[in-house]
Amino acid sequence: MPQVYITVLWVVAGGLLGVAVTVVSARIAGRNLLGKARREAAQTISNAERDAASILKEANTSIKEQRIQLREETERETREQRKELVALEKRILAKEETVDKRVETLERKANDLNARERELGDREKALDTERDKIKALVDEQTTTAIRLKRIEDEMVENSEKKAKWVITQAIQRCAADHVAEAVVSVVNLPNDEMKGRIIGREGRNIRVLEAATGINCIIDDTPEAVILSGFDPVRREIARISLERLIQDGRIHPARIEEVVQKVTEEMNQTIKENGERACLDTDIHGLHPEIVKLLGRLTYRTSYGQNVLRHSMEVCHLAGLMAAELGLPIHEAKRAALIHDIGKAINHEVEGSHAVIGHDLAKRYGENEHIANAIGSHHAEMEQSSVIAVLVQAADALSAARPGARRETLETYIKRLEQLEGIADGFSGVEKSYALQAGREIRVAVYPEKVTDAEASQLARDIARKVESEMTYPGQIKVTVIRETRAVDTAK
Repeated sequence: MPQVYITVLWVVAGGLLGVAVTVVSARIAGRNLLGKARREAAQTISNAERDAASILKEANTSIKEQRIQLREETERETREQRKELVALEKRILAKEETVDKRVETLERKANDLNARERELGDREKALDTERDKIKALVDEQTTTAIRLKRIEDEMVENSEKKAKWVITQAIQRCAADHVAEAVVSVVNLPNDEMKGRIIGREGRNIRVLEAATGINCIIDDTPEAVILSGFDPVRREIARISLERLIQDGRIHPARIEEVVQKVTEEMNQTIKENGERACLDTDIHGLHPEIVKLLGRLTYRTSYGQNVLRHSMEVCHLAGLMAAELGLPIHEAKRAALIHDIGKAINHEVEGSHAVIGHDLAKRYGENEHIANAIGSHHAEMEQSSVIAVLVQAADALSAARPGARRETLETYIKRLEQLEGIADGFSGVEKSYALQAGREIRVAVYPEKVTDAEASQLARDIARKVESEMTYPGQIKVTVIRETRAVDTAK
């Protein structure tokens, strides 16, 4: 029993001990869990406090930024409002000034109107007085107008007589010889065998001669003669002299040809200069530019319908000087313009345009005054004449060219040219009648007004001019004038 009791006691003691251990373990575990929970709670609270502080800080920062932005917007709106107020104030001030000025202007205008009213009253009184005077002068003016018309008619009649007398006197006092010159050069040969020597072996000599002079050398069946043909008269003269010297010397080969042509060219340049200087001396014209003198000398070898241009220019110079003397105009200026009026012909093979316009440009380039340049450019009516000198040069040029024997053109050829000119114009639709004037230098074309309008008249003039250019050969230029006239006719019954 005691053993049982002891066993029971041990069992009971063991159970109590196990319970105690369990309780103790449970308490320890509880304490650990409680500590851990407290630590986690503390950590959570710490994190919450930190997050709350961060959120609070961000909120404060946002509030500050909003306050700053709001303050800036408020200040900007305030500034804009101030600017608008200032601008409004300025506009108001400007309007006030404008109103003040308008008031002053109105007051001044009112004063002016009052003054004008008084002035108009005075003028009306003066006009009444003038009306009486005008009525008294009407009869006198009518009589004066009739007298002036009679004087004007007499002046027109007398001026025409005076012009004819001046031209007649100039023609009679200017005596000049006229020699018709050929437009090609002919070189006479001692015999026909010389033609072979000029041609040379395989044509070497003649090719060198043509290349050196720029002139065509025509060797045909013409006995004992060689024809030189070229566009430039100076080159043609150089070729003629060179060929004559080669024939006289007898040595005809390429090297000798080039040598002779070069020497003759140098001599020709000197001759041209001397011819120009001699022309200036004979006409008593001094102070011309050296280049103009050279161009004048080149005209020695230029012809127009067989008339030597330099001799023609000298004759025009004398005629213009005589007419200027009769009319009391500057003689030297008229002669100077007349002497060089055709210098454009010296280079018109090299420059495009009419010789009159080219001469005008050359005169301006080399220092001639505007009156002389205009007289040169307008002597064929291609420019508007700006002085009486230009009219004299044009008249003297026409006189020199139209004198009997001056130009090589038969009466039959002349009439045929005028008929051809009128025939071209009559061939256009709407043309009533055409008339060739001024020795064929102008044609006037009358058209039917119901068939040709004003615009068509201008086009018709251009068409006629183009057709004349393409179908005719003529000296100088031809002016085409289309006349369109509308007449209104009625009968009084």
